[in-house]
Amino acid sequence: MHKKLKELEQKIGYRFRNFSFLEQAMMHSSYTNEHRMEKYRCNERLEFLGDAVLELISSEFLFRQSPKVPEGELTKTRASMVCEQSLAMCARDIDLGSYLLLGKGEEVTGGRFRDSVTSDALEALIGAIYLDGGFTNAKEFIHRFVLTDQEDKKLFYDSKTILQEIVQAEKLGEIEYHLIGEEGPDHNKSFSVELTIRGRSYGKGKGRTKKAAEQQAAYEAIHVLKKR
Repeated sequence: MHKKLKELEQKIGYRFRNFSFLEQAMMHSSYTNEHRMEKYRCNERLEFLGDAVLELISSEFLFRQSPKVPEGELTKTRASMVCEQSLAMCARDIDLGSYLLLGKGEEVTGGRFRDSVTSDALEALIGAIYLDGGFTNAKEFIHRFVLTDQEDKKLFYDSKTILQEIVQAEKLGEIEYHLIGEEGPDHNKSFSVELTIRGRSYGKGKGRTKKAAEQQAAYEAIHVLKKR
């Protein structure tokens, strides 16, 4: 595992002085439970710290980037930037799930790819970098891996609303979402959705929930409409 985590260090461009911080950040509670380790050894305390660091840095980023935007809008934007799905997307970019230490039960039920698990691990990693290298290193990591491609992320998370506005403005017809597939056990389901406008397919999406699948399909449809 040490070799694998060294690979993660290279990927994120940060070398830990105290390597145990990185090990703890990647240690899920299912792993510590299974190995009868003390509860505090898992990554939840680091996640708690990382969450606070992320909130401060993302708040400063928005405050400086949008000097005339009121507090309510800033709060709403920050919430979408640091929500579970957004952080899970950032975690996927560095394949964070593959570096996690999980218990066998969590592994079998797809925990390595679960948004709730990977987003928590990303916050734990931020907490670990902050403890090991201070505020500046944590800020660099967040700017590089979380606060990038904001326009595209906003488009993704507001895709259903944005698509509705485009379709209404161009009078294209009614948007319909059709569930075309469902697979996996109840605790680890995956849904497939097709989006049609006046009976014509404009996009397909897959997700852990129907809403996530619809969001993906809407995002695809926006790109199709923009290319016309």
